[in-house]
Amino acid sequence: MKKAVHAACPHDCPDACGVLITVEDGRATKIQGDPAHPVTRGFLCAKVAKYLDRVYSPDRVLYPARRVGRKGPGARWERISWDAALDEICERFLRITRKFGSEAILPYSYGGTLGVLNGSTMDRRFFHRLGASQLKRTICSKAGEEGLLSVIGRKLGTEPEQFRHSRYIIAWGANIHGNNIHLWPFIEEARRAGAKLVVIDPFKTRTAACADWYLPVNPGTDAALALGLMHVIIRDRLYDADYVANYTLGFDQLGERVRDYPPERVAAITGISAPDIFTLACEYATTRPAAIRLNYGVQRSENGGMAVRAIAMLPCLIGSWKEVGGGLQLSTSGAFLLKRDALERPDLMTRSPLGRPSRVLNMVEIGKALTTIDNPPIQALFVYNSNPVAVAPNHNLVVRGFSREDLFTAVHEQFFTDTTDYADIVLPATTFFEHKELQTAYGHYYLQVSHQAIAPLGECRSNFQLFSDLARRMGFQEDCFRESVDQAIDIALATSDSWLAGIDRHRLEREGHVRLNFPQQEFLPFAHGGFFTPSGKAEFYSQALAAQGLDPVVAFTPPAESRHGGQASAYPLELLARKADNFLNSTFTNLPVLQQMEERGVLELNAVDAQARGIRDGDRVRVFNDRGEIELVARVNGSVRPGVVAAQLDWAKLSPQGRNINVLTSDRLTDLGASATFYSVLVDMQPASGV
Repeated sequence: MKKAVHAACPHDCPDACGVLITVEDGRATKIQGDPAHPVTRGFLCAKVAKYLDRVYSPDRVLYPARRVGRKGPGARWERISWDAALDEICERFLRITRKFGSEAILPYSYGGTLGVLNGSTMDRRFFHRLGASQLKRTICSKAGEEGLLSVIGRKLGTEPEQFRHSRYIIAWGANIHGNNIHLWPFIEEARRAGAKLVVIDPFKTRTAACADWYLPVNPGTDAALALGLMHVIIRDRLYDADYVANYTLGFDQLGERVRDYPPERVAAITGISAPDIFTLACEYATTRPAAIRLNYGVQRSENGGMAVRAIAMLPCLIGSWKEVGGGLQLSTSGAFLLKRDALERPDLMTRSPLGRPSRVLNMVEIGKALTTIDNPPIQALFVYNSNPVAVAPNHNLVVRGFSREDLFTAVHEQFFTDTTDYADIVLPATTFFEHKELQTAYGHYYLQVSHQAIAPLGECRSNFQLFSDLARRMGFQEDCFRESVDQAIDIALATSDSWLAGIDRHRLEREGHVRLNFPQQEFLPFAHGGFFTPSGKAEFYSQALAAQGLDPVVAFTPPAESRHGGQASAYPLELLARKADNFLNSTFTNLPVLQQMEERGVLELNAVDAQARGIRDGDRVRVFNDRGEIELVARVNGSVRPGVVAAQLDWAKLSPQGRNINVLTSDRLTDLGASATFYSVLVDMQPASGV
């Protein structure tokens, strides 16, 4: 029997593609894009197009396993039953709670799936009821989100479909062609109609190579560039005076601030010439409609929150929110006002052994948490939807923490990753082919139900089922732990929000994808103001930031760990710990079919820096700082400017040295949102010994 099943890709990507899975006699035989989806329109990225290789990989974790022998690379495993695995986890949790208190247990999860149910529903309920320490999930995007919210109040943005109407498009730290590919056809449609594509990025990405104008910016200086653009726009009266007067707050304070950022000064900071800054400001302000696609790379610098805040002011200054094809997109996720508290049940913390909300630990600082925190110390970790030994910064400290013999670690995973090497128990997890899900997006405004296409392979269980099973094993009596997937979807949609009016599970099951219930055909969230800030206006001056002791306007503060930080450093090169085009953070990294599409283990650099150190293309180089070192192969390709080098994230265990570039990154936090500073890293390099 052959059938096509509608599903939605839950991986950490703005596109949240509608997909069709062909199933024959219980086995998935084909995956393709759903041609009916208005944004993703029938094609898939290279990663998900090969998803059958992931689902049916011979390396899948299919059964629960217990570690035999020491923790670390080369760990050996014995198969055990689910009953034995759950019994051991519950027994250890109870023992730790009695001796140290429930806060000695820490969950660790992030974006392994962005599905509503398997991302943050039954798991949150379980750990809230258990009284475990809470995890501050900030590693990826929180700085940028806080910067955006400080200006417009909610994570809303320009619809991807509207980019076809734009006449000036700035891709700011956004590798659209590599990791937001379904926006690209709309941009190409706009370019065929005469639009100009400008790319601002410290690395010459696929998108930069396709641009009409590429502006390589020094890492971590984006706030200065945005302030320089605003200097020109305000000085030359290119702003929308009516929009500013009616819908913004703090224009006078902003005007005073940007006087300090003339193009000549900004050029010295950013590496972009003063004439180019002037031209960019004039073209952006006078070519209408103009849209900015801003992505999260900008905010992975120490001043990343303020950088996003500054960039988010630009469309408010020129009034481009009024126009179809204008505005800015960083995230659209704030439009999906599901009933999150009912899904996650934070009230259950009052029923835990603590009887109160538990402490909060930042996931960026997991190395510190495992090696320095006391009262109580972390005695148990439960990892799911994440691979922290690969993705967390300050890798050597993270490994030291995970290596503790007194630390009990359980990991729910699809593959044996860097993190499972340090686990005591590994549990098999489903892929999105194998469970039902509710799917939002952060790059468009369509809500979807993703249907289960095939039965779980082996003994795999979904996150939703796993934490329901654990809760019952622990003796938790609350009815919420017995809810079905369909009941949870119904709860999520039981909201009074007008944009979700008329959208229920049955309609989603019938139609597959449903656009949110906006009052107009083209969604213009701020055409007439209506910002979601305390003042109801776009806030160039933020009283909320002032109350936190932060700059209420915006300024450029160079990262402490940068060439512009004003501190002498033994490390003169800035490292971009960049994303691979054909992997997704650490996901997909282990699949041979995708490995063939990436040149791995390389350091991309400029000829100026190579020649100064006697390094030639193809040489092995040692890259190092005070935190660690790694050997890579030099690729002298001009993809970065002098003073900057770049390398891709990979699994540590797939490197001959058993390390990845996070041995070099810092667990220092951003100015807003307490996020990771992956792009504020200083290093040096030299020819590897023996070369």
